[in-house]
Amino acid sequence: MQKPESRPVIYLDANASEVPRPEAAVAMLAAFDVAGNPASVHGAGRRARAVLEDARDGVAARFGGASGDLVFTSGGTEADALAVHAFGAGRRLIIGATEHDAIRAAAFGAGILRVDGNGVADLDHLADLLTAGPALVCLMLANNETGVIHPIAEAAAICRRFGARLHVDAVQAAGRMRVDLASLGADSLAVSAHKMGGPMGVGALLAAPGLEIAALIKGGGQERGRRGGTPALPAIAGFGAVATLPIASLGGLRDRFAAAATACGAIEIGAGAPRLANTACLALPGVKAETQVITLDLAGIQVSAGAACSSGKVARSHVLDAMGLGTLAGEAIRVSLPWNITTAEIDIAIAAYSAMARRLRPGLAA
Repeated sequence: MQKPESRPVIYLDANASEVPRPEAAVAMLAAFDVAGNPASVHGAGRRARAVLEDARDGVAARFGGASGDLVFTSGGTEADALAVHAFGAGRRLIIGATEHDAIRAAAFGAGILRVDGNGVADLDHLADLLTAGPALVCLMLANNETGVIHPIAEAAAICRRFGARLHVDAVQAAGRMRVDLASLGADSLAVSAHKMGGPMGVGALLAAPGLEIAALIKGGGQERGRRGGTPALPAIAGFGAVATLPIASLGGLRDRFAAAATACGAIEIGAGAPRLANTACLALPGVKAETQVITLDLAGIQVSAGAACSSGKVARSHVLDAMGLGTLAGEAIRVSLPWNITTAEIDIAIAAYSAMARRLRPGLAA
């Protein structure tokens, strides 16, 4: 008896976690062969230390900082929390209205910086908020749900004018656009390896020269006393490997998918602003986001609704609410292309999306 053909599975949820890069696996396997603890002074410890510091040099260089100003963490969430802890002491906290929950939780009770209908930070409002005294401003470089890119360099200039510090969550931007701490003019930025095709469970906080990073997790003095705990050497080695890789050229494939979706009645969110080349946020009026995600998954197309940090639940997006999108906030999915996506796969995904829209959207002609 002949087996039925299996349906191809196409992964379009890279913003949740990027497709692993083979270079990361190679570096991690090599690091598993290093037996020492980087804190030990004998030969095995020195070999482990060399792996750690080589990765630190590579990650710091990729993001325009000095290796001595980079602290490895367990991921972007911890890096954001460390920044708020280290740089927010004695300062008011101001966060963008569309920030990731990592910042929203770490800076609970902060003042909220408005965004416009495209999700871009309102810099006039930022200046108004900063008149009340010293502050730490947290503003992401690129939004994880919409891909919208904030004018960070301009925000940094405003912060300097008022004596404020600026922390940038660059987790979603890293590996998808040029990210350079010095060029941005920020005081610190957070990054995460798995959004770049590296392993989960490792990230980093990079600070501008001269800023002291007070430990949030205290321990045995690792990371120059700025983050306790034995470093996850294989994961850090994988991070170092992906930090050397070029940004993937997606050749307009995101726009190809978005154009087909809008032809089916979808609304492309944030289309009037600069965005990451791999990300499209698409609302299908009248169809719940959860229904779209499940329907596409059954067709072999894996997308998401909002951030992938909520224990698998599909909830109304605070990002889209902040943009004033009303009911569309519960009717939008995120399509985020991985580095190895092909035109053929995009065309299969387009066919599946079109079939879903015809079947589920009220009043859409077949």
